This record gives sequence, C-alpha cells and structure tokens, in this order.
Amino acid sequence: MAGNSQRRNRRTSNKKGATVGSGGKRRRSLEGKGPTPPAEMRKGHAKQRIANARTRQAAKRPVARRGGKGSSELVVGRNPVVEALREGVPANTLYVQQFIDSDDRVREALKLAADRGGIHLMEAPKPELDRMTNGLNHQGVVLQVPPYEYAHPEDLSAAAFDDGEDPLIVALDGVTDPRNLGAVVRSVSAFGGHGVVVPERRAAGMTAGAWKTSAGTAARTPVARATNLTRTLEAYQKAGLTVVGLAADGEVELQDVEALDGPLVIVVGSEGKGLSRLVGETCDLRVRIPMPGGAESLNAGVAAGVVLYEAARRRA
Repeated sequence: MAGNSQRRNRRTSNKKGATVGSGGKRRRSLEGKGPTPPAEMRKGHAKQRIANARTRQAAKRPVARRGGKGSSELVVGRNPVVEALREGVPANTLYVQQFIDSDDRVREALKLAADRGGIHLMEAPKPELDRMTNGLNHQGVVLQVPPYEYAHPEDLSAAAFDDGEDPLIVALDGVTDPRNLGAVVRSVSAFGGHGVVVPERRAAGMTAGAWKTSAGTAARTPVARATNLTRTLEAYQKAGLTVVGLAADGEVELQDVEALDGPLVIVVGSEGKGLSRLVGETCDLRVRIPMPGGAESLNAGVAAGVVLYEAARRRA
C-alpha cells in the first residue's frame, strides 16, 4: 500500500497544471513585471497623450537663433575696474579683498556697483584673488564681466527690414584689437547702422575693452558672430544687400559708389593686411577712401566711420 501511495504522489507532482494555492495561475504567470512605469510612459494613459501633444507643439516652434556666447572676463586693478564701471561695462560680481586698505578708487568702485544694482559684492581673501587672476596685480579689486550674448548675422538685416529700413551693417575681417571693434560699434550707433559682424575665430570680440571704447553704445548696437564670414556675406548678397569692401587699391572711389543709399554691408579689413583674399573676392565692390594727405591707410574704426558718415548723409 505504501508503494502505491508513493507512486501516486510522484505522478501528481509531475503534472504541468496549476498547483494548490496558485489561484488557477501557472508559475510563469505569477512572476512580477517590474515596477509600474510613470503615467507619461503608459500607453493610452491621459498623461501620455498630453506629453506627446506637448512634444509635437515644441517641435513646431521656431528655434531662436543665436550667434553664441563669448567667455566670461575679469577686469583687474583699481583704475581699470572703476573705468569699466563708469563706462557701463556689464558686470555680475565685484570681488574685494578682505581687510583691504580702502582708498578713493575702492570706495568709488563699491558705490558705482551698488548704485547700478544687479552686481554682487563679494569679499575674498588675497590668495583666492591671486588664484582667480593667475597672479596678476589685482590691487585687491576684481570685476567679473559675464559672457557676451552675440546676435545671429541674419538678425541684423531682418530687424532693419522689419522696421522698413535699408540695412546698414559693418563686417570686420581680421580686426583683432577690441578697441577698434568698440570704435566701430560707436560709429555704427552714431550714424544709424544696424549692427556689426565679427568672425568667430581670429578676431576681436566684445571684451571689456571693446565695451569701454564703445562708450556705452554697445548696449544698444548688436554685435553678431559669424562662423564663416565669406558665407555670411554671400547670404547677405542673396538677401539683396550690396557688399562693399574697403581697400587701399580699390577700383572705385568712395564718392562714386551709388550703392551707399541702399541695403549695404561695409567690410573693413585689418590695418596691416587689409581684406583677406576670399572676402575681397566675395565683395561686390572694392572701394578706396581718397586721402589727399598721403596716408597709406586708416585704422578700422576711422575707416568705418568715414564710410558710415557718407552712407548716412546720402540716406538723410
């Protein structure tokens, strides 16, 4: 009898059906499926439909174009910091050394920063300021300038057309002195221009020095950065702008250029090398400025100012 019972138990245990206590489910059906996914990932869930709709709407929105950001900069020393604050150079933090011997310049820097608002005042030990400035003679005062937000080159012409005006733009080719860039920005602002274009590489950017030379006009005159200046000029040409390059050996004198009163890009090269070959070949006209005094060339800021004045005079 015992042998028969054991044989029945073995036959029962080898069956593939449900076992007692399983609720009628097989073993594999009883295994878990992992954690419940979020509602946004569950098919058919209302939150998933909302999330999908938002994604589709975001894909339809136009992406805001930017010319990129520059890098942050430090203005070092009591006089440079005071001058930068006087000229309205953008700043986000003024660092002052702990236990500094205060003088008129330090007090003025603190007052200018406090009066402007939006500038954090930070006290820092001398070793920290030494580290920040790589050992420069900071005199206990350091001003941090935030990265400049460049415009996109096409935004300059688009803004002019939107206002019902013919674009007047200056492009700089190989100008590496920030003070020249600041002077050009100041001239563009003075003569009703719509902005300045600089190459992304091997060119001056909107540093504190450029801001100071612009005498505050950089706050209202956009500067755009071009990845490739030649392609940017070609895009301007396709948009209907005439590209005029300034060159000492230009084929046309300034007073004979008829395009100055229309949509215009003035290209200024470096004082030493002038226009690069590709940029010069891209220009519709190469123009020379008559100089009866016999000077060989003008610096970028002066040359741009002369042509901008003539363009503004004809548009008046």
